[in-house]
Order: sequence, then structure tokens, then C-alpha cells
Amino acid sequence: MNSTIWGGFFAPKCANWHKSLIISNDKTFVMRAIWTGAIGFGLVNIPVKIFSGVQDSSLDLAMLDKKDHSNIRFQRVSEKTGKEIAWENIVRGYKYEGEYVILTDEDFKKASPEKSKMIEIAEFVSLEEIDAMYYETPYYLEPEKSGTKAYALLRDALEKSGKVALGTYVMRTKEAIGIIKPKDDVLVLNKMRFAEEIRDYSELKIPSEKSKPNELKMALALIDQLSGPFEIEKYKDTYSAQLMKVIEAKAKGKKLPVSTMKVVHSKSKDLMDQLKESLSTSKRKAS
Repeated sequence: MNSTIWGGFFAPKCANWHKSLIISNDKTFVMRAIWTGAIGFGLVNIPVKIFSGVQDSSLDLAMLDKKDHSNIRFQRVSEKTGKEIAWENIVRGYKYEGEYVILTDEDFKKASPEKSKMIEIAEFVSLEEIDAMYYETPYYLEPEKSGTKAYALLRDALEKSGKVALGTYVMRTKEAIGIIKPKDDVLVLNKMRFAEEIRDYSELKIPSEKSKPNELKMALALIDQLSGPFEIEKYKDTYSAQLMKVIEAKAKGKKLPVSTMKVVHSKSKDLMDQLKESLSTSKRKAS
């Protein structure tokens, strides 16, 4: 059985564990809810289900033995006996004062029963106030039948106000902070990182000097020349497609020509000259 790492443990790739949209070898599986609970909107509860909003575009590469190309299996092995442990016999524990305290599913719920089943909206903020560094994973929110009217109301109110809803919840034994915002007709929950999860950069060697006015003016001109509307559809995962061509060629016993990387360097080491050259190059590309 193939395995993956989930929540710090090796988990089998089966429907009971990975309940979101799965894409593998161009085969699409049904979207399944990974969390069921409610949105707390004042005194209004909106029952919802959470679905993964992303899918991996990379190729599913197997790990093989170099000698005979046999599949490498991940096993849950006891450190004490060296024997494989069945998944149903594995428990979770936290080492406290030298001894492990065993935790059950009920213990995780006891820590915060309300957050395990509720995304409580704490406040509404402007999206522009949130640094992109905090964003982590997007999810789709689908209302239960009893919550469609309240779901639509929250969606339309957010759209009209231009604000996003900020709240916390618990998923898979970990508390998360997230924003809820409308995207077309659906509400999207964007999981975010807490402030303490962003590393401090004070140890890095960052330049403190200011840019020269003429160089800054030229850099702004280059930015203006390369500016345009944001269209994410223009960017594709071309590496996976190229890698697939290599795989198909090798499978057929063919050899693909090795393309050499062309790095174009400026003839001058002067920053101003490099900026001028960049401007003229981008102009030629545009025309």
C-alpha cells in the first residue's frame, strides 16, 4: 500500500484519509468534505462543509530501489520491536516531563469543542491590510441545505462591504486562523499563518543604503514598462509538461536533445547601464 505523511504520521492513501479533490494521471476523483461544522456570524450559525480548493500539478513520482526498481514502502515500525504496527494500533502522544501522555480524539475535542466545529467570525477587515506572507491554503465552503439563505446573505454582505471575515477554527488537531471572502458565487476560506509562525529576518544581511534618484527613476520606468493586469491563467506549470515529455521519450527508448540554459549578462557592471539595457530589451520584446 502506498503511504504519505499526514499530521506527522505515515498515513495510507485511501478515501478515509485524503477526502479532497485528487488528481492523478489525469484521473479526477470526486470532491469530498474534509471538515464539517458551521460559520458563526453574530448569532447566526451557517452549517457548512469545507472542501480543498487546490490540487497538485506536479507528477506523481514513485520511490524505487536503484538495484531492481521495486517500489519503496513506508512502514510504521516500532522503535522497540522493529515490527510493523497496524494503523489502528497507533495512538498519538506528547512527551511531558520524560513520559508520553496519550491523547485520544476526545481529548483533542475537549481542548476546544467550539473551535472544532465552528469558524467563529471575530471581526471584519480590509483585504489590503493583510500581508501576503500570512496566506497558506484556500478552501471552498459549501452550505448545508438548512444554511443556504444565511450563506448567501454573508456572501452578498461581504461583496457589498468590500471586507473579509476573520476567524479561527481547529482542523486536524491544529488551530488555524483564516479569512472568508466571496469568489463569484462561492465563499472561500483562506487558511493563514499566525504571526508567531513568520520567522524573524533580523539575522539576515540586508542593505541599508538608499537607491540613487536616477537609478530609482530608471527602475520605476522598467516596472511601468513591464506592468499589466494580473492574469494568473497566463502562467502554467510548464516544467511538469516538459518532464512528461522526457518520461515518454525514455519509455519509447528515444533520446531528447539536452537544451542548454542561456544566461544573458549585461556587458557593463554599472547598474544604470544595466537598467538602460533592460529597458531597451523589454521594448524590443513588446514590439
